[in-house]
Amino acid sequence: MAKLTVAFQGERGSFSEEAAYKLLGRGIRVLPCDTFAKIFASVASGHANYCLVPIENTLAGSVYENFDLLLANNLHIVSEVSLRIVHNLIAMPGTRRKDVREVYSHPVALAQCERFFVKNPRIKRVTFYDTAGAVKMLAEQRPPGAAAIASRIAAEVYDARILQTHLEDHRENYTRFFLLSKTSRVSPKANKVSIVFSTRNMPGALYKCLSVFALRDIDLSKMESRPLRGRPWEYFFYLDFVGNVKEERCKNALAHLGEVTNFLRVLGCYESAKR
Repeated sequence: MAKLTVAFQGERGSFSEEAAYKLLGRGIRVLPCDTFAKIFASVASGHANYCLVPIENTLAGSVYENFDLLLANNLHIVSEVSLRIVHNLIAMPGTRRKDVREVYSHPVALAQCERFFVKNPRIKRVTFYDTAGAVKMLAEQRPPGAAAIASRIAAEVYDARILQTHLEDHRENYTRFFLLSKTSRVSPKANKVSIVFSTRNMPGALYKCLSVFALRDIDLSKMESRPLRGRPWEYFFYLDFVGNVKEERCKNALAHLGEVTNFLRVLGCYESAKR
């Protein structure tokens, strides 16, 4: 039986790869890509069964590029996973913790480990294009006194060693990912719906849209706006709500919303991620 192929952005050993294993297990084949656009394209072209895209982080906020790509591509959200982001100090075998003089990582990861650098002022932080890419560079170039901040999976992939774990300043650091497919499916356990819509720019328009959920006691869990290109100061609204598209109240809410919007698309109905 052929393995499922899951595309993600970044090098092998990225947090996205760790999230893919958490959601689907180690029996999958992974396909790293260098851009978000390419992972969407890999599913559309059939080179991958799924792609896993980060959509928001509890500290850094939303990944706006992926909201735009959700709209531009006809893929469906079939699942989601929430990954606790644990930053590890990683070095090649033979490098001791006291030998580390510089640490490479993505600027966001470096910024999330500020306390570590305050406690270790002699260690220089060096920005790099990717967390896992930093570990890959250590494995290829073996710079003396160098380490990286990345996921535990990166240490496994590049035969490196974790010198210290939990470098992050905030333990409540989670990234939420969507699993996307060319075909839509609704699990019997599905309890969350993601949609995108636009409405006329007039007084009370957005209020009318949101009222279709309030009238039916449907809980909204997230809302995001993105520019509607070609129409300045108008927006697409991305909305997550609790429910299932097969529930009568959700069916009625979506039908009602379709009457008061210019555009409406259901992006997916899936089971809410657990920590």
